[in-house]
Amino acid sequence: MKAVLATAWAGTSPLEIVGVILGLVYVALAIRENRACWVAALLSTLAYLWVFYQAGLYMQAFLQVYYVMIALYGWRAWTTHPEKPALLVSRSPWMHHCFGLLFIAIATALTAHWLTTQTASAAPMLDSLTTWASVYATWLMARKKIDNWPWWLVVDSLILLLCWQQALYASVVLYSGYLVLVLIGWRSWVAELRVRMSDPVSGLSP
Repeated sequence: MKAVLATAWAGTSPLEIVGVILGLVYVALAIRENRACWVAALLSTLAYLWVFYQAGLYMQAFLQVYYVMIALYGWRAWTTHPEKPALLVSRSPWMHHCFGLLFIAIATALTAHWLTTQTASAAPMLDSLTTWASVYATWLMARKKIDNWPWWLVVDSLILLLCWQQALYASVVLYSGYLVLVLIGWRSWVAELRVRMSDPVSGLSP
């Protein structure tokens, strides 16, 4: 087993390692609500676009294109100036999640079928599911919705499994780190929201 892992690690591309490092930087900065996180996200995304394409995970590769657009949107949304107040951490209505789940289910079924019949996808169902769930979770993050964290807890666990199946071991480390950072981020944003809700004079209710 050790020999297999050593061989796999030896075959890990430098681009994947760069993507791993930048991905961890992205989440660490997002926890602190530092908009520079979107710069790290953009660079990590560009690296992973090629990594996932080479691994035959075509939906994950497609997801990176979406991430590029969201990184640009997130940078703008998190930018503050005198005429534009800061975007605050808030909760998303439960109906949004119902629509999100419906969207993910329909999109997953359609793309999994297409991948199965039209491509040589390595994992059509799991690739599709994690892609569309990531689309929704990333949108929640860009809008500073605290609900993004529990979504990422599930999504990152599934992507970790996907990367393990495809022997992307550097990415396994990345998504293992993501799971730890997700818990830290969730706790941090909950604490901020509670402080704002308990402040009777701030007027900054979520």
